[in-house]
Amino acid sequence: MSEKLVRVHHHPSSYSSIPFSSPSSPSSFFLTFSSSSSSSSSSSISIRFRTPLSSLTPLHQLHNSPLSINLIPISTDSHFDQLLSHTQHPHFIILWMANWCRNCIYLKPKLEKLAAEYYPRLQFYSVDVNAVSHKLVARAGVTKMPTIQLWKDGKKKAEVIGGRKAHWIISEVKEMIENECTM
Repeated sequence: MSEKLVRVHHHPSSYSSIPFSSPSSPSSFFLTFSSSSSSSSSSSISIRFRTPLSSLTPLHQLHNSPLSINLIPISTDSHFDQLLSHTQHPHFIILWMANWCRNCIYLKPKLEKLAAEYYPRLQFYSVDVNAVSHKLVARAGVTKMPTIQLWKDGKKKAEVIGGRKAHWIISEVKEMIENECTM
């Protein structure tokens, strides 16, 4: 991010107005300072100006990819079976979660950001264990929430079980993807 640094020196009980304009932005800023200190020494104030957000190009336009991808919901056994047998992608990620699980709710947006990093090479799905049959959850071998599984060629290849800090889980999921997927 572009920053400009301006140092303002002023004497107590005086006002200082300093014009500032960024070469990268047509906007001008005027800074006014006053001091009510009875001391006769001068003071220095450092102020950082960042380039206005409106002048920055959004990341998704720079890389031509989204910032996050909604996880595709799996809501039936037949949808899960179809995914295993007829997927366009040989490998995919499934987040098994519950709507009452705080760790799951906190982790989901972080996985959506991770999904954008691998888009379109890898698809990310989610399953709410309360919205599907218990038989499906048992078939997938899910016993704890959240569970993130990597499936390849219709078979579960690896999984990460949550319950820890989200950044650790995301690191483990990235490692799992790098170890199991050849993209």
